[in-house]
Amino acid sequence: MTDDVRLRRGRGALGFSFFVQGVTFALLVTRIPAIQDRYGISDGLLPVFLAAVPVLAGVASVATEHLVKRVAPSVVLRWAQPLVLLSLLGVGAGERLWHVAVALGAFGLSVGALDASMNMLGVSLQRAYGRSIMLGFHAAYSLGGILGASAAWYGAHAHLGLFTGYLPAVAVLLPLVLLGSRYYVDRADRTASEGLPEKGLGAGGFALLLPLCLVMACAYIGDSTVANWSAKYLQDVLGSSEQTATVPYNVYMVTTLVGRAVGDLGVRRFGAVAVVRVGTLLAASGFAVVAAAPGVWTGMLGFTLLGIGLCVIVPQTFAAAGRLFPGASDTAVARLNIFNYVGFLIGSPLVGAIGDAWSYRGAMLVPMVLVLITLFHARSFGPREARYGVDHERRAGDRVVDVGRGGNGV
Repeated sequence: MTDDVRLRRGRGALGFSFFVQGVTFALLVTRIPAIQDRYGISDGLLPVFLAAVPVLAGVASVATEHLVKRVAPSVVLRWAQPLVLLSLLGVGAGERLWHVAVALGAFGLSVGALDASMNMLGVSLQRAYGRSIMLGFHAAYSLGGILGASAAWYGAHAHLGLFTGYLPAVAVLLPLVLLGSRYYVDRADRTASEGLPEKGLGAGGFALLLPLCLVMACAYIGDSTVANWSAKYLQDVLGSSEQTATVPYNVYMVTTLVGRAVGDLGVRRFGAVAVVRVGTLLAASGFAVVAAAPGVWTGMLGFTLLGIGLCVIVPQTFAAAGRLFPGASDTAVARLNIFNYVGFLIGSPLVGAIGDAWSYRGAMLVPMVLVLITLFHARSFGPREARYGVDHERRAGDRVVDVGRGGNGV
């Protein structure tokens, strides 16, 4: 098998893995009220269950950093993704409170390993391509999230039980991810020829990574604000109907998909720094529009801007970590991935506390300010070669395989 065919298959298989994870996560989070009802989880206990998932995922991300020094990230992903799917099924199959506690714990641990290893492979594949492809992987995740949320809506509308609603998705996706895992390509396959064995970040390495960690946390604070508070904001602050209040998150997910689908083209033409700066300004403008919105449709416009802006930041943060530490990209990605969960944990309680103590309009200004921090660290996203454009491919032709022309990857 030639290198270009191998990389195309690896790109397609990894894109499908991102897609499946989008479906799986959406199926879980959109059925939280049904999970609460099934197991009789009190309102006071529910935040503990929800917080446990990202905490355990962060622990697993740290463990994955050390695990990939012994086995390839593709091996971790090959086993982690089926465990995530089976854990989802376990959430719907239990009867007692401890059943769902065990299932959610398994979900958190396996999803942390999955997120870290998926992005490790994405960073290494982007290096092999010599062009920006990272946003495409995250676009596949967004598409999976939209389809998963739609499937969850149908399950709730048809009054399907959790197990009945989850079983078809797991039954279809599980064999497909096992089949696709045969084609994963990771950096370990090329280190011998590149002379770049995986190593630590080195003295002062984490200090160099810290700005990207801060950007990642702030981006996920913004994302979790939309996920957890958009419906309440539209209904309670802007006076929409309950049905209309469900629209902003769907709009946000669709614009996230569109922005990521075309984002790689922007990176190739203008560079990662320019794309991240524009995305940051759009996201901050979105929060400002939401905070000042006089009515429902203006609020919708704000959430649309948010989706277009925020969607480019996270994939480019992972890509920047890989460029910053080319000989230790797996370690850098694993540590950076922890701040995904930090932002998720901080965002929703922070906005809720400020909203209760002051106002929800004022609360929307907090993630706006935090997202703007990205502007001060935009240079961390790389120099000119972060464009990964045609000139870069030509200069790097002797060390990368250009499969971008005529490719059929994700």
